[in-house]
Amino acid sequence: MSNCLECGDKIIGRSDKKFCNDGCRNAFNNKHNKDSTNLMRNINNKLRKNHRILAEQNYVDGKAKTTRNKLTSEGFNFDYFTNLRVYKNGAEYRFVYDIGYKFLEDDWILLVRKE
Repeated sequence: MSNCLECGDKIIGRSDKKFCNDGCRNAFNNKHNKDSTNLMRNINNKLRKNHRILAEQNYVDGKAKTTRNKLTSEGFNFDYFTNLRVYKNGAEYRFVYDIGYKFLEDDWILLVRKE
């Protein structure tokens, strides 16, 4: 018999069990993953917010135009995107999941939505 890694109580059951119950297993894993989980949660929240802001724009045939100031005023954070694509013609698009954007002249931004 072994002891629970979280509370230290004796474990009854299979010989390879590490925790006495689901509560102890969850508490143990939450403690050990706390730092990375908080970091990932914060980043994912920012990405979700960015995606929501982009998705709310008025798209026509999968494209829309807006300004950097408008997106910033809605809370868009340009530091967070999921991938960067550079096309053969040199165009650089930053994507937040399925919605990409490219900086144009005079504060304008072109948005494209993959369908």
